[in-house]
Order: sequence, then C-alpha cells, then structure tokens
Amino acid sequence: MATILPVNNKTPQFGDNCFVAPNATIVGDVVMGNECSVWFNAVIRGDVNYIKMGNRVNVQDGVTIHCTYEKNATVIGNNVSIGHNAIVHGCTIHDDVLIGMGAIIMDRCEVHKNAIIAAGAVVTEGTIVEAGSIFAGVPAKKIKEVSENLVKGEIDRIAGNYVKYASWFKDNNDCPKK
Repeated sequence: MATILPVNNKTPQFGDNCFVAPNATIVGDVVMGNECSVWFNAVIRGDVNYIKMGNRVNVQDGVTIHCTYEKNATVIGNNVSIGHNAIVHGCTIHDDVLIGMGAIIMDRCEVHKNAIIAAGAVVTEGTIVEAGSIFAGVPAKKIKEVSENLVKGEIDRIAGNYVKYASWFKDNNDCPKK
C-alpha cells in the first residue's frame, strides 16, 4: 500500500482517475490533478513547501519531487511526463513538457511549454528553459528547437500512454478517493 501521509495538517489531495503505485510515497501539501500517475518507488514530498500538479502528469519510477523550505515550491503544469529517476526540485514546469530519465531540475528553474529536458541533463539553479526548446548536458544548455513531430510524437504520446498504462492497474489503485 502506498505511503500517503499528512504533514503539519496538510494531506495530499488527488484528482479523478489517478493511479498511485503500492510503494510510492506522497506526503504533505501535494495537490494532484486528474489522470495523474505516480509510479513505483516515486517520492513526492510536500513537507517543507507545496507541490501542485496539473492534469495528466506522470511521475515515473524512482522520481523524486521536492521543494525548498520557505523558499521554492514546485509547480507542474498539465500533460507533463517526468522520466524514471529524475529529480524535480523547487521549480516550475509548464504544460506539455517531457523530462528525460535521470534528469535533474534545480531550484528556481522554469521550464516553458513544449520543452524537452534530455535524459541525464542537469538544469542548474535559476535556469529558464525557453518554450519549444531541447536542453541537454551537464550543465544543461539549449541544443535545438522542438519540432512539431517531437511535440506530437513524444510529449503528447508519452503523456497519453501513461494514462493508458495506469488504467491497467485500476483494480489495485492506492489513490484515495475524493
């Protein structure tokens, strides 16, 4: 059963049709939209600040989402895929973003719409990722523009697939009902 705990009288809130894997951990001031999924061994810690997630956000296996105490909350838009073992910390992720496996996005970063963060990239503190760009490397830098094919073929496809994958687990869902 997933670990879902209140912290300082703030309990995680879930939208409709969400999936939370049995060994995921979600604590504190976390608000999740509709059709979100939190996969195996993911940790979402809204203990030191708040975390707000839009609709159709998938938090894949081993992801950590956290904040900075009294400084930087984490805000994630709609239709966002956060790849396996990524770290998203005290930043803003806008709609229609793909964060690759093992990427790290640090405090005060802002990742704009239709952006892709490549696998293994480290987006250093305060970096602004322009809409429609691909950032890669350590430290991450813009390497090119996102084509319309990548928006439809990767960003939209992956977010949609994770809604489908979550439906396969609907009978084993630990997500509390509203």
